[in-house]
Amino acid sequence: MTLYTISADSHVTEPGECYLDIDPRFRDRAPRADTDDQMGAVIVIDEGRARIPYGMIAAAGRPAESIHPYNYVPWEELHPGGWDPVARLDEQDQDGVSVEILYPSVGMLLCNHPDVDYKKACFDAYNRWIAEFQSHAPERLIGLGQTALRSVEEGVEDLRRIKDLGLRGVMMPGFAGCHDEGDYDDPRWDPLWDAAADLELPLSFHILTNNDNLVTPPYRGPKMNSFLGIIRGCQDIIGTLIFGGVFERYPTLKVVCVEADAGWAPHWMYRADHAFDRHRNWLTARSMTRPPSEAFRENVYLTFQDDWVAFHVTGLLNHERLMWANDHPHSDATWPDSQRVLAEQTAELDPAVRDDIVWRNCARLYQLDAAPVS
Repeated sequence: MTLYTISADSHVTEPGECYLDIDPRFRDRAPRADTDDQMGAVIVIDEGRARIPYGMIAAAGRPAESIHPYNYVPWEELHPGGWDPVARLDEQDQDGVSVEILYPSVGMLLCNHPDVDYKKACFDAYNRWIAEFQSHAPERLIGLGQTALRSVEEGVEDLRRIKDLGLRGVMMPGFAGCHDEGDYDDPRWDPLWDAAADLELPLSFHILTNNDNLVTPPYRGPKMNSFLGIIRGCQDIIGTLIFGGVFERYPTLKVVCVEADAGWAPHWMYRADHAFDRHRNWLTARSMTRPPSEAFRENVYLTFQDDWVAFHVTGLLNHERLMWANDHPHSDATWPDSQRVLAEQTAELDPAVRDDIVWRNCARLYQLDAAPVS
C-alpha cells in the first residue's frame, strides 16, 4: 500500500542564480556556484568564507561510504530537483511524496554568519527566489521564508513581506541577529510573536542554525559525538520559549522544531514538569501558570524522518504535533525509500494516528488544500 504523504521538512539546494537579485552592495559577496578541485560542486559563501560541498549536502540515495566532504561530486551528478521545480516534482513522485515543505540549504549556514547586514541581503534574495520556485506547482512545492532579525521591528516587517510573497512559514535563526534585544524569551521580542500568531505563520527552528561559534567547544570526545548533540540547540530554544512564558503570552503561536527527531520529547516534557514542580521557587520561570508539558503539547511541532522511536511513543505526547519528513535531498534523507521506511515503522500504528503524522498534521498547520484521492 502506498501511503499519502507530505514531507514537513525537505530542502532546495540553492543555485548560484538564487542570489543574483541581491542588494547591489553585497553583489560581489553573494553566494555563488563553483567547482572545487577536491569536492566538486560547491557553493562559495562571502568570497570564500565558507565552501559548501553539495555532493555531501545533497547525498540522498547515495551509499554511506560516499558521504564525505572531500568525495568529488560534479554538478551533473546532483539531484536537479534541488533547483529545478519540474525535476523536483519527478523526484517527489519517485519517493511517493505528494507535497513538500521546502527549507533552504545554503540559508541554514547563513543563519550563522556574523554579518547581519550580509545575512539580511542574502535572505531577501532567497525569499524572492523560493517564491518563484514554488509558483511552478504551488499545491506541491511549499516554500518558507527567512529573516535575519536585525531588529524586532524589521523582523515584524519581514514576516509581513514573507506572507505577501505567498510563503507559508518562516525559518528563524537559532540566535537573533540583534543580540542587544536579548534572547527570544525577552519581552522585547513580543511584537514578533504577536505578528507571527496574527499572520498565522508558523516559525521554524532548524538544526544547525544556532551559531556553533557561541559554544566552546561545540562538542567533546570523538567527532561522531557531535552528531548526537545536533538536536540540543533546538531543545534549548524550546526551553527558552516555554520557561520564558512566550506561549503563555501568545497561546496561538506555533513553533516547529525541525529535523531534531521526536522520540526524546516525552522524557523532555517529564523532566521539564519535574523542574517546574520541584524547583520553580529558585529556578525562575516567568509567569508560568501551567506545566511546561502543556505548552509543549499544544504549541510545539516536531519534524523527523528516520525516527522509529517517535512512532512508538505517540501515546506519551500529542501525536497531532508530530510531522514526518523525508529531508530530501540531504544526507539523512529517506529518499527514495520513504514508502518502505514508513511501512516498516508505522506497521503497528493506528491508521488514523499514522495518517495524522505522515500528512494531516502538516496540512493543517500550513493550511494546505491537500488530501489523498479517494
